[in-house]
Parts: sequence; structure tokens; C-alpha cells
Amino acid sequence: MDENGYRAFLKDRNLDDEKITDSVAAVRRHEEYLEDNDKSLTSADRQDFRAYVSILMEKRNNSYEEFYALARYAYFIGNLETYLGILELTDGADVMEVLSDALADEIGDSWREQIFEDITLPPLGTPSGEKNKVAQIVIQRIERLLDQETCEEILSKVAHGIPREYYEKERQKYLDAGSLQEYVKRKRADAIENLVKHREEGTLFYTQEITDEVLDFVSSRPDILTGELREDVIYHTKIPYMTKEYLAETDERMKRFYYCHCPWARESILDDDIDVSSTLCYCSAGFTKQPWEVALDQPLEIRLVKSVLKGDLECSFEIQLPKDI
Repeated sequence: MDENGYRAFLKDRNLDDEKITDSVAAVRRHEEYLEDNDKSLTSADRQDFRAYVSILMEKRNNSYEEFYALARYAYFIGNLETYLGILELTDGADVMEVLSDALADEIGDSWREQIFEDITLPPLGTPSGEKNKVAQIVIQRIERLLDQETCEEILSKVAHGIPREYYEKERQKYLDAGSLQEYVKRKRADAIENLVKHREEGTLFYTQEITDEVLDFVSSRPDILTGELREDVIYHTKIPYMTKEYLAETDERMKRFYYCHCPWARESILDDDIDVSSTLCYCSAGFTKQPWEVALDQPLEIRLVKSVLKGDLECSFEIQLPKDI
């Protein structure tokens, strides 16, 4: 382990001394496990990490702090296999907890208890396949007990668990732009510039590589990633979760799998025994409309148009704009 280099890396990211010391200790524990299994921090892959996660879960040491310490080190040394393996297990891991809280806030504890009755929420580190089974049951119960409009409204509030404060700069960007048209134009230009930067530097855009083909694909579709202004709506199509693989794939089922971002639903696309309703996609709808609500400083309606969970080859939403915009 390059302890000095890692400490400097964490210092540059403004972690305090206590967190840095804890992070180093976490990586040391991981290194000891790998060495016992004839692997190293540089040679370990996703399967190695999943095996280690089982031990962390047994010891109840499967905390976000532990996972993030290992993820940062993997990124620091360029072990993207381990890094991506960790992100797969942590991304959106708390969605069901946030949904549970949203149900209690919106319709009360008694409804929340009915929906989550006899369900043990998967602990951090649980593989996606097992999380998909939980999602199927929870969404089925929500659809059975509540009307569709209420389902969509509550799931939209989940918004991947991202707080509105994350987008607070969007309001000033909108005001600086002077008009909705200019705001959309600048938003698009910034997004494409960011993808170009990732391609040129060989860095990841969240969890995926940006190749020439990926950049060309996104650039050719103004609705993808940022949303396109179409009369009185913003038509937003999500960028595929694994765009390079999505573009190369010819099998429609696999294309849908490569497209889906949701760790609570993705594996169900390949599993005939699990059927996660596309109603769950309203969690993503909330995530999609949230920056627009902050920018325009008002609540907005959103409609699911396409979903890979419904058999479509992409996921798209329409955000209804206010008449006085």
C-alpha cells in the first residue's frame, strides 16, 4: 500500500486527519485479506471485492465509510475493476430507506408499515439481484394499496436520495442565462464539454468510459443527458448506464440491461422470475426534474414516456413547463 501517497490524495480532497487515519486502516485490512488470498490491491477485481464484502457483512463492518475508503484507494491506484465494483454496491443503496421515510411523511406510518411488512431491507453490500426481489414486492404493494398518482408523487420525492441542496447553483445559472432557451443551451454546452474532457483525459463519467462513439451518440441526441426544450415541455432521455456496451450490443434484452441505471431493477431485466414495475422509474423521474425545479424555483410535473422496464430501448421523461415561464 502506498500510504503516503494515499494520505496526500485524501488531504487534497479535504478529509480531516481522523478520517484519513480510518481510511488507511480500512485499506490495510483489505490488503491483508487480499494477500492471504494471493492477490494485491492492484490485481484485485470485482469478484475479489465481492468476496471481501461478505466478510465485512459478517463482521458488521459494511459501512459507507469502509466502502468509500476502499473506493478512493482503488481510484487512487487506478484499479477501476475494484472501484466500479464498490460503486455498484453503494450507488442507490439507501433508496428503499428513503422511500420508507417518504411513505411515512406523505401518508403515515400505518401505510408504510403495511407496505414494508415482513420485509428486511438489504444491508449495504447486498448484490443487485437480491435487491431486485425486494423492489418487486415493495412496488407491487404500493401499486395495490395506493392510486397511481400517489405512487408517482411519493416515488418522485425519493429522487435517488439526492437532496435539493445539491443543485442550488442551478437557480443562479438560470437567472444569469436570462431566458429558458439560453439556460438550456448553456446546460447542453457544459454537459458536452464535460464529456469531451473525460474522453480526452481518459477518466470516468460516473461509472463509464467516454469513447468517441459515446460522445458522438450523446452529441447527436439533444434530449439525452440534459433534456431538450420541445414547446412547453423538457423532453429528457437518460444517458445509458453503460453507453459503450449499449451501442455495441445487438440483443435487445441486453441493450435494455446496459441502459438501466437502477440497482434495484437492472438485474430483473435478465431474470424471468422477477418483474419490477416501471412505476419504480418515478424515483428517477424525481431525480431528473429536481434540478429543473431548483432552476425555475417551483414544483414541476413529470411524466414517464419510455422505460426499459416496459420493454423500451431507452428511458425518457417529459417535464411540463409552467405557462408563465
